[in-house]
Amino acid sequence: MGRDELLMIPGPTFMAERTLKAMSKPMISHRGEETGRMLIECIEKLKKVFRTENDVFILTASGTGAMEAAIANVVEPGDRVLCTTCGKFSERFKKIAEVFGAEVLEVASEWGDAVDPERVKEILDEHDDVKAVTVTHNETSTGVRNPVEEISRIVKDYGTLLIVDAISSMGGDHVPVDKWNIDICLAGSQKCFAIPPGFSFISVSDHAWEVINKTRRRTFYFDLPAYRESLRRKPPQTPYTISITLLYALEDALKLMFDEGLDNVIARHHHVAKIAREGVKAMGLRLFPVSEDICSATVTAVRLPDGIREKELRQKVRDYGVVISGGQDKLSGKIFRIGHMGRVTEREILATLQAIQQALLDLGVKVETDAYMQAIEKIR
Repeated sequence: MGRDELLMIPGPTFMAERTLKAMSKPMISHRGEETGRMLIECIEKLKKVFRTENDVFILTASGTGAMEAAIANVVEPGDRVLCTTCGKFSERFKKIAEVFGAEVLEVASEWGDAVDPERVKEILDEHDDVKAVTVTHNETSTGVRNPVEEISRIVKDYGTLLIVDAISSMGGDHVPVDKWNIDICLAGSQKCFAIPPGFSFISVSDHAWEVINKTRRRTFYFDLPAYRESLRRKPPQTPYTISITLLYALEDALKLMFDEGLDNVIARHHHVAKIAREGVKAMGLRLFPVSEDICSATVTAVRLPDGIREKELRQKVRDYGVVISGGQDKLSGKIFRIGHMGRVTEREILATLQAIQQALLDLGVKVETDAYMQAIEKIR
């Protein structure tokens, strides 16, 4: 990728120049006082982003590592786990649970649709021994946002653990962990936090700790009690080597978020998402989710026009200096996706829409020139 290209994919996201510079600071001891200070300060700010009083830990691992940590610490072979699936990443939870020997019950929705909370209730009514329910809040493969709040109300009545993947939405959408009674919640560094891949964040409720303490865990690196114990040391630390460079980046990125204001950050994400949706619709394109009510605040999935090949469209868009994503798995060649998370503002999304419009024109698609700008002016 060229240095002048605009990265508009669902993660990794482009970074602020000051955050890049922060990563160039000298290496220090991962067990030293300065690392301990940064670790605790970042965790305290992460708690505010998560809107939780629960424990929060930083894992030197991608979001999938946090998903595995969530399952590995609460699931023993034979435990029943209800996995809600509606895309590639929610299905990943199911695969991880199966690896750890869970008996998986599934509430599967069509890709492009959201999870139906009533179907979750039906399964919990039928099975009184479900240990955990997994939900992906923001399904980046389809551009769908799932109704976690509604599902949380149901799960709470059954005393079952609620595990939520907010990897691509935390920091860019409303995910109030404590208000929604989320027992284990996950986030990723390369999404709305706008730092490189390699960190994931996980919150753990008191209810989750009760289950963890009774579970015969089959993990070493992701053993959450080890993380809790390490934070109690002087200086505070992680049980295994933390990425110092990423910690520098996280410290700076969190400062940027708090300087802007957490509510303002979320409002900006919603505003940019609305511009993305109105822009592509004005070009005559169709959103992939079955309803705009369930559209993501951090990624917009769009159906390809008839006769247009995904790779050709993405290459044309890239010729104009913007990188977007295609579809994954069963959606390969059927949709394209625009990521708008992290530091994205109107400027970047407008540049992206301009590149898409020009690419469509080059490929022979009839587009009313600058119709997207007229549509956007109505929502500004």
